[in-house]
Amino acid sequence: MLNSKDNETICRVGPATPMGELMRRYWHPVCTSAQLPVPDAPPLRVRLLGESYVVFRDTEGRVGMLDELCMHRGASLALGRVEEGGLRCLYHGWKFHVTGTVMETPNHADPKYRERMKAPAYPVREAGGLVWAYVGPKDLQPEFSQYAFMEAQPEHRVALRINVNCNYLQLVEGGEDSSHVGVLHTNMARPGWKDDSFEPNPDVVNPAALLSNDLEPTLKIEETAFGFQYVALRKTNEAGVKNARVVPFIVPYGRIIPAPAFLFTVFEVPEDDTQTATYIVVHGKAPVSEDKIIELLGLDDTRYYDRKSCVYTSTWADNFGQNRQRMSESWTGLRGVEVEDATIALSQGPFYDRSKEHLVPADQAVVRVRRTLLNAIKLAAENGTPPGVGLDLRGVSACDAPLKDGELWQDLLPTHRDIAAA
Repeated sequence: MLNSKDNETICRVGPATPMGELMRRYWHPVCTSAQLPVPDAPPLRVRLLGESYVVFRDTEGRVGMLDELCMHRGASLALGRVEEGGLRCLYHGWKFHVTGTVMETPNHADPKYRERMKAPAYPVREAGGLVWAYVGPKDLQPEFSQYAFMEAQPEHRVALRINVNCNYLQLVEGGEDSSHVGVLHTNMARPGWKDDSFEPNPDVVNPAALLSNDLEPTLKIEETAFGFQYVALRKTNEAGVKNARVVPFIVPYGRIIPAPAFLFTVFEVPEDDTQTATYIVVHGKAPVSEDKIIELLGLDDTRYYDRKSCVYTSTWADNFGQNRQRMSESWTGLRGVEVEDATIALSQGPFYDRSKEHLVPADQAVVRVRRTLLNAIKLAAENGTPPGVGLDLRGVSACDAPLKDGELWQDLLPTHRDIAAA
């Protein structure tokens, strides 16, 4: 369990909150590149850490992020015109450059007045199919962290966003919980479960395709410079060999999940205390299509996911789309990895009270997430550098592999050791 005070500390992300202060030390995804498909595309209203912004791509293709409300009279710039190298407010025509420079003030054309001002603008980077921004203190701005998926060929990478109406930590904890994979995702993880047999899932793209039928993995955890890594050790039918599934936790909300031929890098970005933007980037050494990933995740059902707005719209109104008549063949009565994960997180309510839980050894990684975040909050409050800030994270990965007795599980991903030593 987690006491109510610590639960509030970890989950509240707005300005001047302990977690909000920690979160503002990092670069965050704020949208996908596909949401701003062309120069002068419509601007995009985004929420991040309890505050509202507008993101736009100018005539030259540059991306900028400003406070949502116009500095003149507070109209939303998300309604504005993107034209001729800037974003123009509809109310009085004030126009802003991606850097925040005030380009025009039609209702007061004095250039001296305009030149004295600058709109709040934030550092932005575009990489790996995502747009990233930094909204923290200027004097603490870290280096932009690189990830392996940023180096993948575009046809070998898919970047998606799913907006889910619950606190970010519920989704983070689900992602770091290895023991749920073989249960919640039974149909994908353990084909043949109805006949009490185990048939490995042949889908090389599926992150729930386990190589073992063991539902009670043994967990081992190691602290790293980016947070921690853990291994879930599962029994196999081969003497002296276990299945080792290694997953990292990248402070403050990142993880990488292995599929047989691809990696799923996931960021659970808090829009505010009860809304999360989940970013999933799939990459590998072979081409992969967005339609394939959308179908795998169960997001091809337009009743529950809008690909244009990225909003996950499933609710209790119809039990999140659960088909109980199909539960003789489908363990959950749901379809798709993300649909099952999001449904469980939503079922906990928008802001889960962890003081009432009863944990077991298989929950060790979940407990470590909480401890790591609380320690990072303390470190940031003491003017220290939190885990992962400014690091090159291209060596962070995940794997699902056989491990012989006597072998070190850490040797499966030696690059994690290199990052820790950097």
